[in-house]
Amino acid sequence: RYIKMLSDARFLNSIRVTFLYVFASVPVKLIFGLLIAYLLTRNIKGTTFFRSLYYVPSLIGGSISIALVWRELFSKNGLVNIFLERLGAPALSWFGDQKLVMIPLVLMSAWQFGSAMIIFAAGIKEIPASYYEAAEIDGANKWQSFYKITLPLLSPIILYSLVMQTIAAFMTFTQAFIITQGGPNDATNFYALYVYNQAFSFNSMGYASAISWIMLLIMGAVTFLIFKSSKKWVVV
Repeated sequence: RYIKMLSDARFLNSIRVTFLYVFASVPVKLIFGLLIAYLLTRNIKGTTFFRSLYYVPSLIGGSISIALVWRELFSKNGLVNIFLERLGAPALSWFGDQKLVMIPLVLMSAWQFGSAMIIFAAGIKEIPASYYEAAEIDGANKWQSFYKITLPLLSPIILYSLVMQTIAAFMTFTQAFIITQGGPNDATNFYALYVYNQAFSFNSMGYASAISWIMLLIMGAVTFLIFKSSKKWVVV
């Protein structure tokens, strides 16, 4: 079965599209979550309400109902295309074009930034205000304070979130299963979806089990590389 994988074009493609999704969705999700967390830790009225509001997508984002809603939003006559047409742009076939189909799925992942946001917000609140006051006295602007103080001191939490979100992205299943069914032309045939189809559509439980072990090894290797690289950018 392991030898069969080497000649299985659909299996190799599932690895490729899964890595593409991971490398696109995880950074977008973390960057968006970090920026929103930074804004919500400023002295702004109603931050508790907005924090709760932004966390809701993380609670329901992986559900089948939300996937169905997302499919309608990006359908041929969906709200996104209506908005584009009103701006004078042509309607796009989001789920029919191999070059575009990944965009709605990545955006859906980024929309579920709430869990990362809560963790980042907690970390930012632990940074002593005196650091920012000292930086302001030295003439540092907001961007310099963020780059020189917030990011380095938040790096252990960024590492944790990066590992957790990467593992979650590798296991993505619902979006592809409900919205695209792996199409078009296997452009969103993610690893987990391919395992599912081998096991339950083609009744090849042994092959699906073998593929699952490879998935575990791949995720372990990627996690190891992240930890290895963290020595260069995580402030202990």
